[in-house]
Amino acid sequence: MSNEFSLNAELRSDEGKGASRRLRRLQNKVPAIIYGGTDAPQSISLAANELNKALAHEAFYSHILTLNLEGKEQQAILRDLQRHPSKPVILHADFQRIDAHHKIHMNVPIHFINETSCIGVKLQGGAISHQMTEVEVNCLPKDLPEYIEVDMANVEIDAIIHLSDLTVPAGVEIIALTHGEDHDLPVASVHAARVSTEAEEPAAAEGGEADQAAEEPGKGE
Repeated sequence: MSNEFSLNAELRSDEGKGASRRLRRLQNKVPAIIYGGTDAPQSISLAANELNKALAHEAFYSHILTLNLEGKEQQAILRDLQRHPSKPVILHADFQRIDAHHKIHMNVPIHFINETSCIGVKLQGGAISHQMTEVEVNCLPKDLPEYIEVDMANVEIDAIIHLSDLTVPAGVEIIALTHGEDHDLPVASVHAARVSTEAEEPAAAEGGEADQAAEEPGKGE
């Protein structure tokens, strides 16, 4: 997979909550850390606007990234992101260095296609339910897919798509399936659409009241 995301990073020496707050408020930067590989963990910072721009892309979360740090490029993946609970502010980011020769575990998004032309929906009146929106895979960095595609076109009503039904690129392994058949979980299904009975219940209630009034003397006259 080619590197499409590149971020500029700076080393930081100040640690602690106070230093992180100053970094965010006064310099509009996000404190972060990069770890893994043979190098020691490093405390870094990134421009908040640059990071937010990258985070707007779904692919950023499951992509090999390039961090430009002190004139040296480091290949990494985003491992964790801490957001403010009520404000659109990134509090901290964790990046893990990757080695081209060592496999990595990553959550990859699932893209469902041809849902409007799905047989179970278009011809059989069903509805689609998504049980998963991403799947954890194991592979070498070069084989990491941006997403895994699920074609819903020929899925009929009452059918279930499991993890074992997914088509993944060569060299990519779905981690759950390595734990046995009991972990072959559903990804999506087509089920009969539910018919609302809310409109029928008041009508039934009104009919019952009318019948009761007719049976009791003096009512309904």
